[in-house]
Amino acid sequence: MEPLDAALAVLRDAGEPLHWTVIQDRALRQGLIDPFAVGDVRKTLLAALRDGVRADVLEREGTGVYRLPAGPAGASDA
Repeated sequence: MEPLDAALAVLRDAGEPLHWTVIQDRALRQGLIDPFAVGDVRKTLLAALRDGVRADVLEREGTGVYRLPAGPAGASDA
């Protein structure tokens, strides 16, 4: 699984914003990222998260904290 796909899966499962270190830990523990196949997991994951923000599939909520973007219109209707 690609690092960005792994991060998206972790964030979907969590249902809340997470710090990149938590995303990395959960992706490794769940076997979504293979540390033997990915040379530098930290560097690769951080680059994937930045790419995800640029591609609008992730949002940066704060320093090192990422979340999935708000759903389609009406997702927060109350």
